[in-house]
Amino acid sequence: MKNYILLNENAVFYECGFSCDNVVFLNLNNEKYFITDARYTVEAKEFTKNCEVIESSDLIEDTKLLLKKNKIKKIVFDPNDFRLSFYQKLTSELKTEFKARENFSKLKRIIKTDEEIEYLKKAAQIGRDGFKQLAKYIGKNGFNEEESFLHFKAIEKMSSYGKYDLSFDPIVAINANAAKPHALPTSKRLKLNNLILVDAGVKYKRYCSDRTCTSNANFEKFSFKREQKFKNKKHQKIYDLVYKAQLNAISKARVGMKASQIDKLTRSVIEKAGFGKYFVHSTGHGVGLDIHEFPNINSRSDIIIEDNMVFTIEPGIYLPKEFGVRIEDTVVMKNGKALIL
Repeated sequence: MKNYILLNENAVFYECGFSCDNVVFLNLNNEKYFITDARYTVEAKEFTKNCEVIESSDLIEDTKLLLKKNKIKKIVFDPNDFRLSFYQKLTSELKTEFKARENFSKLKRIIKTDEEIEYLKKAAQIGRDGFKQLAKYIGKNGFNEEESFLHFKAIEKMSSYGKYDLSFDPIVAINANAAKPHALPTSKRLKLNNLILVDAGVKYKRYCSDRTCTSNANFEKFSFKREQKFKNKKHQKIYDLVYKAQLNAISKARVGMKASQIDKLTRSVIEKAGFGKYFVHSTGHGVGLDIHEFPNINSRSDIIIEDNMVFTIEPGIYLPKEFGVRIEDTVVMKNGKALIL
């Protein structure tokens, strides 16, 4: 693909090692251009690699000039990244044909380099440390605190007091609120032997981590370890089932499988136990510069799994108005098998 245009920050970063929130990136016959305004040109010239930085007061007009100057007949773009107004202004009075190709940048990034995997591994390690620090806080001071305050503490501990950016806004949910896969924090207070679900991640050199833990609020021995002992027998039953489903997928995932087959490795365990209708999302998603990348691990995906793909395995069961359990790890395919980062 010799001619393409990018607006997405992470897509641009992947191409040249720097990005910002106002940029047009062009690849024209293998010549690369980073077009941005005066707020960003100093840093762009310092950090970008293998591209020409162009300072512009009108990104659309200067993009048009470059397309005309280079006599570009066709150029590829991702329609997911373009506002309609931007697209209309850019393509008006221009002979260049814009060819829509969804997610072409994410598809380029689906197989990670060894360097990217090291960054993702580091992000996962920092994320685990954040979970440990949050567990220490909850064990000592979490009793009777509101979800909303524990959500704030999750941000504080996961980011190491602001040292790291977060992959996404954390989820902290107690009992019935955990039955909502993307629960918002409430004023509900954490009590002894409640079930608490935390989904959080951090970034290292822009690469994301993603992990979900479900735990019993036993304050003497509170932890986010996978082996959990619940006072509530139904909590324990569902937790053990979700964990069994996750381990089944991690242990049996292989290079050469379709993504849908990995989804089936979790879903079949949960369905066999009679809780299939309560597993309401896909088994996982790719992780990289974006928190959601390819491959999608769902029942419809025909993507063939290859070495150096990185994705989550995160089965869940959500019982409305009761509780929910999700267990998530990010894995990398290495030597044909899945390894937890």
